[in-house]
Amino acid sequence: MEYMFDTINIEDIKHYSEFYPITGITSNPSIIKLEGKINYFKHFKQIREIIGMDKSLHIQVVAEDFEGIMSEANAILKNVDKNVFIKVPVTEEGLKAIRALKKKGIGVTATAIYTKVQGLLAMEAGADFIAPYFNRMENIDIDPIEIITTFARMIKEYHYPTKILAASFKNMRQVNAAFECGAQTATVKPELLNAALKMPVIKKAVEDFTTDWENVFGKGVSIVDL
Repeated sequence: MEYMFDTINIEDIKHYSEFYPITGITSNPSIIKLEGKINYFKHFKQIREIIGMDKSLHIQVVAEDFEGIMSEANAILKNVDKNVFIKVPVTEEGLKAIRALKKKGIGVTATAIYTKVQGLLAMEAGADFIAPYFNRMENIDIDPIEIITTFARMIKEYHYPTKILAASFKNMRQVNAAFECGAQTATVKPELLNAALKMPVIKKAVEDFTTDWENVFGKGVSIVDL
């Protein structure tokens, strides 16, 4: 079970990486839009410097045709680093590109997945990760739990090396559900995790423990003082 951050905000990555045991960073053009017109390659190289080479970095192409996807993938690998996972939407042109990229030994994350056939074809094409869109599926009355459960069953039954990288979440219920039905990885906005640990009941429990300790040992007394 792995968590990734679905952001390219440098300060958020620096700050929240100190608390959460993430395994990588994911991005797409919509996430980039939130940061404005960045110095594209420099920005991603800075993210790599922060997270290190032991974590995965996923960068999405914009082109929709095979030649364009391949050209953009090569530019990303050349100007950021060769270990980047290239995110490719699962369309016909995307599947062609996924197969070609994998023949070159390049890491691929198949994205924009809403249906079983997209995920299953991406697995067969050799994608390292498949990214089903949990909340977006729910919004159009597609059952993400059924979709992810099918992917997990096929991976187990046919021994695909592909990992399910669940994406598109609006709350932790969805994240937990994705893990429960077989996703190995989930990419979430850091603030979603932050909010989950800021629940009033958690704060109240910690404050109660402090009060009980002080009632026994006195205020300002730490365990190291005993």
